[in-house]
Amino acid sequence: MSSNTTTTIPEDEAPAMDLPIIDLDIFLTQPRSSPAVRAECAKAAQALITYGALVLHDGRVSEGDNTAFLDLLEDYFAQPRAELARDERPELGYQVGVTLENTEKPKCAVDAPCLDVIRRLAPDQRPLDIAGHQPDPKCRFFWRMGEQAPYATQFPALNARNVVPEAEGIRERWTPVMEKWGSSMKSAVTGLAEMAAVGLGLPAETFSDAGRYGPHLLAPTASDLTKYGALDTILAGFHTDLNFLTIHGRSRYPGLHIWARNTGRRIAVKIPSTSTSTSGTYLLVQAGKQLEHLSGGLIKAGYHEVIVNAATLAAVARRRVEQPDRPLVRISSTFFWHLASDYDLAPLPALAERARQVRGEQLGLGRDEGEEVVYESMKVGQQVQNELKHIALMT
Repeated sequence: MSSNTTTTIPEDEAPAMDLPIIDLDIFLTQPRSSPAVRAECAKAAQALITYGALVLHDGRVSEGDNTAFLDLLEDYFAQPRAELARDERPELGYQVGVTLENTEKPKCAVDAPCLDVIRRLAPDQRPLDIAGHQPDPKCRFFWRMGEQAPYATQFPALNARNVVPEAEGIRERWTPVMEKWGSSMKSAVTGLAEMAAVGLGLPAETFSDAGRYGPHLLAPTASDLTKYGALDTILAGFHTDLNFLTIHGRSRYPGLHIWARNTGRRIAVKIPSTSTSTSGTYLLVQAGKQLEHLSGGLIKAGYHEVIVNAATLAAVARRRVEQPDRPLVRISSTFFWHLASDYDLAPLPALAERARQVRGEQLGLGRDEGEEVVYESMKVGQQVQNELKHIALMT
């Protein structure tokens, strides 16, 4: 299994989603010193360097838990806006509870380095136009999955207590379902962080220790496809994630595009299905800004967008027939894995040196990666706050 790649995406404009598939089970079940583990870890690290993304197989994860999660979030976001608004916490930078539609702005619309990335893409590989800097029509819910730190954090707003919805029929299901799926995602991406560390020549616990007390977030988005279901509607504008690693379970509606670092090509995401003979499930992992910062740019945060495309519309049509009584809400099954807010974020020297080598190799191949980035030392919490101000979630 570890040598497979994903299958060709059934969309006319999309190339094959040939992201490497990483088998976490090898890492979890075999001795760390075994050749198979070493090879799989090296493959994971190289996938993040080359693509900024990979597909992860974890035999412990149940697709049924994802189904229960999607059902719950569809029911939650089908509530009236006034009911949802009770769960907003803008005074905490929306870092727990709900963020309603047309609140979060795509940073890239006004960020010069990001606009330069778009400019350097081939015209037919660019994201849908975000120049108007309109807020995204998606909603979001943040459910914290972090471990309480044994020290007082300098960033309490980034480590606030969770919000539990009050609506009858949702309140009772909420915590068990969110904790079950969130724990599965957290365990999977923590394992991948350890694999990546080994593959980069670091101790396995380098990243997982730095993220032990991170403000990890189960972070589903919700897009009402009865309101925002027209072809080419931008549900989440072109952006990168500010955290360390993002992991996605399967959504019921396609529309997620990612950009591979090595080619600059837009890839329509289709997470593989497991067969009857295969346990567990497949998950998509993307690098975030914290990993880019810590690696000195050796690994670049992955760009992505969510739009309504032809495959989205086909899924909506099927859903209307197969589940006519269910809400037509696109839920993303997303988890943000963070480094601890009080961790000192600075490039690791060995990785920063490799980053300079890779940058030189890319230039030698004629791949212009733009101006060299200076990764200043700061607390992770400061980095997060800086990013939140860019996307209009914190003043």
